[in-house]
Amino acid sequence: MGYVATKGGEDAIANANQLVEFYRVKERTTPIEIAQIQAQFRLLIDKIMGEGSLYAPEHAALVLKQNEGDVFESAFMLRAYRATLQRRYYSETLATREMFVRRRISSAFREIPGGQILGPTRDYSQRLLDGELAEETLGSVEAFIASFEGELDLSSLRAVPTIGKVIDLLTAEGLLREANPDENRRVVDVTREAIKFPAPRSAALQMLARAETGGLMALAYSAQRGFGSVHATVGELRMGEVPVRVRDARGRVRVIGRVRVTEAEMISKIKVQKKDPVPYLSLGYGLCFGQNETKAICMGILDRAMRSGGDAPCQSQEFVLYHTEGIESYGFTNHLKLPHYVTFQSSLSNLRQAVERKDKKRGNLGFGMAATAKKETSA
Repeated sequence: MGYVATKGGEDAIANANQLVEFYRVKERTTPIEIAQIQAQFRLLIDKIMGEGSLYAPEHAALVLKQNEGDVFESAFMLRAYRATLQRRYYSETLATREMFVRRRISSAFREIPGGQILGPTRDYSQRLLDGELAEETLGSVEAFIASFEGELDLSSLRAVPTIGKVIDLLTAEGLLREANPDENRRVVDVTREAIKFPAPRSAALQMLARAETGGLMALAYSAQRGFGSVHATVGELRMGEVPVRVRDARGRVRVIGRVRVTEAEMISKIKVQKKDPVPYLSLGYGLCFGQNETKAICMGILDRAMRSGGDAPCQSQEFVLYHTEGIESYGFTNHLKLPHYVTFQSSLSNLRQAVERKDKKRGNLGFGMAATAKKETSA
């Protein structure tokens, strides 16, 4: 694809950058602190960290401020920053059974071991504008926190028990089975190894975890509407902190911190096959940074759909993974704003030549017909 430099381009770009900065501050309002963005826009920060593929809340808040709330550009910038960092360790597999659970629900069962934990969610409230937020002050925030903490009965708090998985119940009954026992289980790092199709499940899940939430939701929704063979139920959805472990130089496993993640285990029924006439349930899995329940659920649906076989878009591994990668699609779409003078002028030149040849051919044909008519008249 051809590009050409425009005269005075560097000065124009520098001025454009200055104009962006001017538009950001021209109203002379109090600058928003990074700590405020990180604390009050936690769901947005989680989304940027997931798509940027870097668990760094402060950096996510910084790029969000720098890009004036543009989520695509912020994730793009965070992913680019990630590429400059030195990789020191590979973490051990996250043990989500050790999660410090802050929210945990199941739509498949009413009663589950450990109970349903609603946690922080707006799922059960009406979507109404809260006009009081327009008058919110630090004093009103402090008053709410004091009132909330005053209602807590700290004496009843106890150590959080290890909460088992809902899928354990179905596994114990023999109802939940692996639908693809022969699939490639090789663990790959998609940031170091080019993906090849059919890709191992580990690579597919990595790419889904880095994918754009809206793209995942569109394809997962298509699967639920019948454009695919998967109609899933939330076996378990949980959100909380899990420990991150690495091995040091001596091979000892050490905990270096905790990260907040959302995990979804989606249950779907497998169609009866002639070779195996007994129906059973299978699992789709989703895990992503922060609290992003929509993304985790859609990951679980598409994980199951891509392994089910079929001709629907949501069942094509290549279609799903390539077209939900937000950074790639954002970059390609926006590169269309860059100069394409060479390629377009070439296409335009070919078009003009084709039109000219057609007009010339038509002119020659018209001259021949006129000469024939004149000859017949003379005869």
